[in-house]
Amino acid sequence: MVQDGAVHQDSERCERAVRSRDTRFDGVFYLGVTSTGIYCRPSCPARTPSPANMRFYPSAAAAQQAGFRACKRCRPDATPGSAAWDGRADVVARSMRLIAEGVVDREGVGGLARRVGYSTRQLERQLNAELGAGPLALARAQRAQTARVLVETTELPMASLAFAAGFASIRSFNETVQQVFGLTPGELRRTAMRRRTAPAHVPGVITLRLAFRHPLCPDNLFGHLAATAVPGVEEWRDGAYRRTLRLVQGHATVALRPRSAYIECVLALTELADLAVAISRCRRLLDLDADPEAVDTVLGADPVLAPFVHAAPGRRVPRTADPGEFALRAVLGQQVSTVAARTHAGRLVERFGDPVSDPAGGLTHLFPPAGAVAAADPTTLALPARRSTALLALAAALDSGSIDLGAGCDWDRARAGLAGLPGIGHWTLETIAMRALGDPDAFPSGDLGVVAGARRLGLGPGAALAAHAARWRPWRSYAVQHLWASGEHPINSMPGR
Repeated sequence: MVQDGAVHQDSERCERAVRSRDTRFDGVFYLGVTSTGIYCRPSCPARTPSPANMRFYPSAAAAQQAGFRACKRCRPDATPGSAAWDGRADVVARSMRLIAEGVVDREGVGGLARRVGYSTRQLERQLNAELGAGPLALARAQRAQTARVLVETTELPMASLAFAAGFASIRSFNETVQQVFGLTPGELRRTAMRRRTAPAHVPGVITLRLAFRHPLCPDNLFGHLAATAVPGVEEWRDGAYRRTLRLVQGHATVALRPRSAYIECVLALTELADLAVAISRCRRLLDLDADPEAVDTVLGADPVLAPFVHAAPGRRVPRTADPGEFALRAVLGQQVSTVAARTHAGRLVERFGDPVSDPAGGLTHLFPPAGAVAAADPTTLALPARRSTALLALAAALDSGSIDLGAGCDWDRARAGLAGLPGIGHWTLETIAMRALGDPDAFPSGDLGVVAGARRLGLGPGAALAAHAARWRPWRSYAVQHLWASGEHPINSMPGR
């Protein structure tokens, strides 16, 4: 199990990981090599340096701040995110998710501090203590990675590319790329062109690889997304899950296709400045920063779940690209089948969603914003009165900001706000916590699939299930995936498998 935010402080453990080239530690800590001035993933295939020349850092930003440049061979800037803060709700975790959403670039450190309810000084201290770098350095590291993707996958002029990556000037763009990668932007592009074997990319379309920690079981992950896909917004086609994304400055369509070593991501953006945000949301949608070893160690220790964990290690929780969208869909799905929930959501999209153009066809709309739903006439929604009331109350709360489900939200406050709305019961609350907030320990115990799975395994519903589930903490959301998969369920496997 590697999920420990202080791994970089354990030199012996880090040295063992580097010597064995253990990919599980990629993104957990970074190796700086004093004899070469570069920093690497722990799994870098280059010759293992002498322990005397090893330095360990909790983030890429910390290694860059210490004067190391990124290894050209293992590309440490493209590792999975740290699972140490991905599944948490404290100020560091919330800040990191907001930085990934580009908040520092748009609102500065002061804006980030206001969002998490801390002073700038307190926030700096917290981030430096855990990640070895402050918010500016962390945002700079992200800008550098975004710039590298744009340099290598597009033919944009460097000036346009620099501003799309979030840099305030061409000079800062050039200096950052040179310092972080040891190459000028032009040299990065020429190197990428020499490696490229596929035809040049379509203008405006970016293809990249999303890293994850092995193992990963794609069946339930993509199968769930495909089975619950809202017509016009999502679809499964040619082995890929496709959907539209409402982003900060524009929108996008994305195709996500599972491969053995990575997730292929093809993005068509209306505004390239949204690239980092789009990547962040795709990663969260697929739960790619999870630590499957930590999860499977706990769940596999339960004799009841162990056979399922061993048969399908690395199950992920299918999350969402838009927490507000998912919350509205959860209300639409109350007490109805998956097919009915899709039908209701599809009607909402057709009436209130913004139309988009999809050159590949199939995707027609963005999911409607909360404000458009809140303004709807309840008599036209074709829903039972109780569910209609719940939907409109939730939409109004999301639109006004009285309930925040975004990347940097306070989970306890979000839960309390949801619980105070009419028609939001335990199943809806826990389902939103599991998939929209990303709480790894959320547990919709009344879900029909969970109850059926528990009965098949001899656990029984109600208090008996709750008592047994205590041994699955803090990973009950992942246990849900195994309970769903324990029997015949419409979302157990990927289409075509």
